[in-house]
Amino acid sequence: MSQRTVKMRGAELPVAGPELHVGDTAPNFRLHQRSPEGLKDVTLDDFEGKTLILSVVPSLDTPVCEKQTIRFNDEISSLPGNIDVLTVSMDLPFAQARFCTEKSTDSIYTASDHRDANFGLAYGTLIEPLRLEARAVFIVGADKKLRYVEYVPEVTEHPNYDAVLEVAREA
Repeated sequence: MSQRTVKMRGAELPVAGPELHVGDTAPNFRLHQRSPEGLKDVTLDDFEGKTLILSVVPSLDTPVCEKQTIRFNDEISSLPGNIDVLTVSMDLPFAQARFCTEKSTDSIYTASDHRDANFGLAYGTLIEPLRLEARAVFIVGADKKLRYVEYVPEVTEHPNYDAVLEVAREA
Protein backbone atom coordinates (compact mmCIF):
# COMPACT_ATOMS: atom_id res chain seq x y z
CA MET A 1 0.00 0.00 0.00
CA SER A 2 1.16 3.50 -0.77
CA GLN A 3 2.67 5.71 1.92
CA ARG A 4 1.31 8.85 0.28
CA THR A 5 -2.31 9.86 0.70
CA VAL A 6 -4.72 12.51 -0.48
CA LYS A 7 -8.02 13.49 1.10
CA MET A 8 -11.42 13.39 -0.56
CA ARG A 9 -14.02 15.13 1.60
CA GLY A 10 -11.75 14.45 4.57
CA ALA A 11 -11.29 10.71 3.94
CA GLU A 12 -7.69 9.65 3.34
CA LEU A 13 -7.01 7.64 0.21
CA PRO A 14 -3.71 6.09 -0.93
CA VAL A 15 -1.93 7.63 -3.91
CA ALA A 16 0.36 5.53 -6.10
CA GLY A 17 3.54 6.72 -7.72
CA PRO A 18 6.43 8.94 -6.67
CA GLU A 19 6.17 12.43 -5.29
CA LEU A 20 7.83 14.65 -7.89
CA HIS A 21 9.66 17.89 -7.10
CA VAL A 22 10.69 21.07 -8.88
CA GLY A 23 13.90 20.36 -10.78
CA ASP A 24 13.06 16.71 -11.50
CA THR A 25 12.96 15.58 -15.10
CA ALA A 26 9.31 15.23 -16.11
CA PRO A 27 8.41 11.60 -16.72
CA ASN A 28 7.19 10.76 -20.19
CA PHE A 29 3.61 9.57 -20.55
CA ARG A 30 1.27 8.04 -23.08
CA LEU A 31 -2.28 9.33 -22.90
CA HIS A 32 -5.28 8.82 -25.14
CA GLN A 33 -6.95 11.73 -26.94
CA ARG A 34 -9.84 12.16 -29.34
CA SER A 35 -8.87 14.06 -32.47
CA PRO A 36 -10.67 14.83 -35.74
CA GLU A 37 -8.91 11.78 -37.20
CA GLY A 38 -10.03 9.48 -34.35
CA LEU A 39 -8.28 8.31 -31.20
CA LYS A 40 -4.56 8.95 -30.92
CA ASP A 41 -1.76 8.77 -28.38
CA VAL A 42 -0.33 11.90 -26.79
CA THR A 43 3.10 11.97 -25.17
CA LEU A 44 5.30 14.60 -23.54
CA ASP A 45 7.35 14.65 -26.75
CA ASP A 46 4.31 16.06 -28.59
CA PHE A 47 4.93 19.32 -26.68
CA GLU A 48 8.67 19.52 -27.45
CA GLY A 49 10.03 23.06 -27.28
CA LYS A 50 6.99 24.27 -25.33
CA THR A 51 6.30 24.97 -21.69
CA LEU A 52 3.47 22.67 -20.65
CA ILE A 53 1.01 23.16 -17.82
CA LEU A 54 -0.34 19.76 -16.80
CA SER A 55 -3.67 20.32 -15.08
CA VAL A 56 -4.63 17.02 -13.45
CA VAL A 57 -8.23 16.50 -12.33
CA PRO A 58 -10.29 13.57 -11.03
CA SER A 59 -13.19 14.05 -13.50
CA LEU A 60 -14.21 16.91 -15.78
CA ASP A 61 -17.86 16.35 -14.87
CA THR A 62 -17.45 17.60 -11.30
CA PRO A 63 -17.72 21.24 -10.18
CA VAL A 64 -14.12 21.93 -9.10
CA CYS A 65 -12.63 20.07 -12.07
CA GLU A 66 -14.91 21.97 -14.43
CA LYS A 67 -13.89 25.30 -12.91
CA GLN A 68 -10.19 24.40 -12.97
CA THR A 69 -10.36 23.42 -16.64
CA ILE A 70 -12.32 26.51 -17.64
CA ARG A 71 -9.97 28.74 -15.63
CA PHE A 72 -6.89 27.46 -17.45
CA ASN A 73 -8.71 27.70 -20.78
CA ASP A 74 -9.53 31.35 -20.02
CA GLU A 75 -6.02 32.16 -18.76
CA ILE A 76 -4.04 30.63 -21.65
CA SER A 77 -4.62 33.67 -23.86
CA SER A 78 -2.82 35.87 -21.30
CA LEU A 79 0.24 33.60 -21.23
CA PRO A 80 3.21 33.62 -23.62
CA GLY A 81 2.57 31.80 -26.90
CA ASN A 82 5.05 29.03 -26.14
CA ILE A 83 2.81 27.64 -23.36
CA ASP A 84 0.25 24.87 -23.77
CA VAL A 85 -2.18 23.46 -21.21
CA LEU A 86 -3.02 19.77 -21.11
CA THR A 87 -5.80 18.63 -18.78
CA VAL A 88 -5.38 15.01 -17.71
CA SER A 89 -8.12 12.85 -16.19
CA MET A 90 -9.41 9.29 -16.23
CA ASP A 91 -12.45 10.40 -18.22
CA LEU A 92 -12.77 8.63 -21.55
CA PRO A 93 -11.57 10.68 -24.54
CA PHE A 94 -15.15 10.91 -25.84
CA ALA A 95 -16.36 12.38 -22.54
CA GLN A 96 -13.48 14.86 -22.59
CA ALA A 97 -14.37 15.93 -26.14
CA ARG A 98 -18.02 16.34 -25.16
CA PHE A 99 -17.02 18.46 -22.16
CA CYS A 100 -14.78 20.69 -24.28
CA THR A 101 -17.55 21.21 -26.83
CA GLU A 102 -20.21 21.95 -24.18
CA LYS A 103 -17.96 24.30 -22.18
CA SER A 104 -16.17 25.88 -25.18
CA THR A 105 -12.74 25.01 -23.81
CA ASP A 106 -11.01 25.12 -27.17
CA SER A 107 -7.74 26.80 -26.13
CA ILE A 108 -6.41 23.83 -24.14
CA TYR A 109 -5.89 20.14 -24.75
CA THR A 110 -7.37 17.20 -22.86
CA ALA A 111 -6.09 13.62 -22.69
CA SER A 112 -7.16 10.49 -20.87
CA ASP A 113 -5.16 8.20 -18.61
CA HIS A 114 -7.96 5.60 -18.64
CA ARG A 115 -6.09 2.95 -20.61
CA ASP A 116 -3.33 1.98 -18.19
CA ALA A 117 -2.93 4.80 -15.64
CA ASN A 118 0.70 5.28 -16.72
CA PHE A 119 0.51 9.04 -16.18
CA GLY A 120 -0.87 8.69 -12.65
CA LEU A 121 1.76 6.11 -11.76
CA ALA A 122 4.60 8.24 -13.20
CA TYR A 123 3.44 11.57 -11.73
CA GLY A 124 2.20 10.26 -8.38
CA THR A 125 -1.45 11.16 -8.90
CA LEU A 126 -3.22 7.79 -9.13
CA ILE A 127 -5.82 7.26 -6.40
CA GLU A 128 -5.73 3.48 -6.71
CA PRO A 129 -8.95 2.48 -4.89
CA LEU A 130 -11.04 4.84 -7.04
CA ARG A 131 -8.97 4.66 -10.23
CA LEU A 132 -9.06 8.45 -10.41
CA GLU A 133 -6.37 11.09 -10.63
CA ALA A 134 -5.65 13.26 -7.60
CA ARG A 135 -5.85 16.99 -8.26
CA ALA A 136 -2.42 18.36 -9.14
CA VAL A 137 -0.68 20.88 -11.37
CA PHE A 138 2.76 20.54 -12.93
CA ILE A 139 4.65 22.93 -15.18
CA VAL A 140 7.14 21.25 -17.49
CA GLY A 141 9.72 23.56 -19.02
CA ALA A 142 10.89 23.29 -22.63
CA ASP A 143 13.92 21.44 -21.20
CA LYS A 144 11.52 18.83 -19.70
CA LYS A 145 12.38 19.87 -16.14
CA LEU A 146 9.58 20.44 -13.66
CA ARG A 147 9.26 24.15 -12.87
CA TYR A 148 6.19 23.85 -10.65
CA VAL A 149 4.66 20.98 -8.69
CA GLU A 150 1.46 21.17 -6.66
CA TYR A 151 -0.33 18.16 -5.23
CA VAL A 152 -3.60 19.52 -3.85
CA PRO A 153 -4.02 17.75 -0.48
CA GLU A 154 -7.86 17.79 -0.56
CA VAL A 155 -9.09 16.88 -4.04
CA THR A 156 -12.29 18.88 -3.62
CA GLU A 157 -10.25 22.11 -3.34
CA HIS A 158 -8.74 24.26 -6.06
CA PRO A 159 -5.03 24.52 -6.86
CA ASN A 160 -3.17 27.80 -6.33
CA TYR A 161 -3.96 29.37 -9.71
CA ASP A 162 -2.00 32.56 -9.01
CA ALA A 163 1.19 30.63 -8.22
CA VAL A 164 0.80 28.44 -11.32
CA LEU A 165 0.27 31.43 -13.59
CA GLU A 166 3.17 33.35 -12.06
CA VAL A 167 5.59 30.47 -12.66
CA ALA A 168 4.20 29.91 -16.16
CA ARG A 169 4.85 33.54 -17.09
CA GLU A 170 8.45 33.24 -15.89
CA ALA A 171 9.13 29.89 -17.59
